[in-house]
Amino acid sequence: MKTKITLLFTLLIGLNTGFAQQDEECMTKLSIFHEYVKAKNYDAAYEPWMAVRNKCPKFNNAIYIDGEKILNHKIKKATVNADKINYINDLLKLWEQRGVHFASKTKKGEYAAKACQLMYTNKKILNKTDEELYECYDAAYKLDKATFTNPQSLYTYFSLMVDLYDAKKKPAVDLFNKYDDVVEKIEDEVKIASLKLNKLIEKEDAGTALTKKEERYKKYYGQILEAFDKVSAGVDQKLGERANCENLIPLYKKDYEENKDNAVWLKRAVSKMYHKECTDDPLYEKLVKSYDKTAPSADTKYFVGTILFKNHKENEAIKYFQQSFDLETERFKKAKLANRIGLILKKKKRYGQARNYFRKALKLNPSNGRPYLSIAAMYAASANNCGKTNFDKRAVYWLAADEARKAARVDPTQKKNSAKSVANYLAKAPQKSEIFSCACSGKVIKIACWIGASVTVPKI
Repeated sequence: MKTKITLLFTLLIGLNTGFAQQDEECMTKLSIFHEYVKAKNYDAAYEPWMAVRNKCPKFNNAIYIDGEKILNHKIKKATVNADKINYINDLLKLWEQRGVHFASKTKKGEYAAKACQLMYTNKKILNKTDEELYECYDAAYKLDKATFTNPQSLYTYFSLMVDLYDAKKKPAVDLFNKYDDVVEKIEDEVKIASLKLNKLIEKEDAGTALTKKEERYKKYYGQILEAFDKVSAGVDQKLGERANCENLIPLYKKDYEENKDNAVWLKRAVSKMYHKECTDDPLYEKLVKSYDKTAPSADTKYFVGTILFKNHKENEAIKYFQQSFDLETERFKKAKLANRIGLILKKKKRYGQARNYFRKALKLNPSNGRPYLSIAAMYAASANNCGKTNFDKRAVYWLAADEARKAARVDPTQKKNSAKSVANYLAKAPQKSEIFSCACSGKVIKIACWIGASVTVPKI
């Protein structure tokens, strides 16, 4: 074993003269503590790890990767607060050292956020205030937003802002701006994971089996989407009624004159009022018109369409929606826009037009299963109107169940919703006894009206 280590050490010296200052002891102890860490014997790993860390801090990134595991173990097992605090502070110091000695392998936003999260988790024994912790997260976010991607840290960051607002230490404008920052960041991360997952789903849909590595990546991207789906719901829940119309309208009225030519401010104000259903107030229309005048885009045309719908000019509104869709060039945004248009048309019971947009959304972003559930819901809502006989009408629920199943296949965040919908639709569809009585097992039933599809009666 010693001979192998000596040979490896000699090779490292040959490859990098920087290692000439190191000695064989560091290589030997690195190998020892790494084996202990692999066996999860962190207490035994501590002493040789500290020796290498102190003597050869630039020797190998394993010092910092394994060191994080060792110190987390020490923090978890510490029974005396003073010991726990020392280990926490040492882990914070370790991350700083990693950033110095292995800067290219240490993402600034990620590790700064990890440091904040560690302090937040232990805020009582560290005696940290909400203000201090919020400033920590805010500094990490501003330091390197691109790598500030941990879902838990994003939620904590916003949660602290809400707590400070409730304590009257932050104004409403800061709360809403931070909400928009975090939501936009979540959307960015969802987009990145979705685009990667889409490639794998498209490969499967084309009939090509995924490799084992691709299967692992598919699962990984799905887990990312699930995590951000939960965080998104958590952020909205945390904001709650603080962003109701009673709070939003006076704030935006007060700040309108100062920001009437500020496209970013107008976009956020319009979006917030739309999603919080404050569209009946005249301010909403005023904001939309200013937004469309200042920065006409796919986004502004969509919001003009919502005003026209509100004013009962539905056909004109649909033209604006189509114009909005045509103007959008970025695929992920176009998919999101198509789904939003579909939801409005669905609410207005324009099911055929809504399905057209939902299918466009699925084509553009196949890893989002929500449009499948929307199509299924429209089929189910039309069951009584799309069939000559009672049996044929109820057969529509089989069609709805088929659509709902597709959501779970492509989108891990919709598995529960999919299963619930499928069970609901199948319970309303004809049962085995009815299929037996009509002697129609395996029969193809054509569904008329706007659906225009066929469904096969299950064989019994």
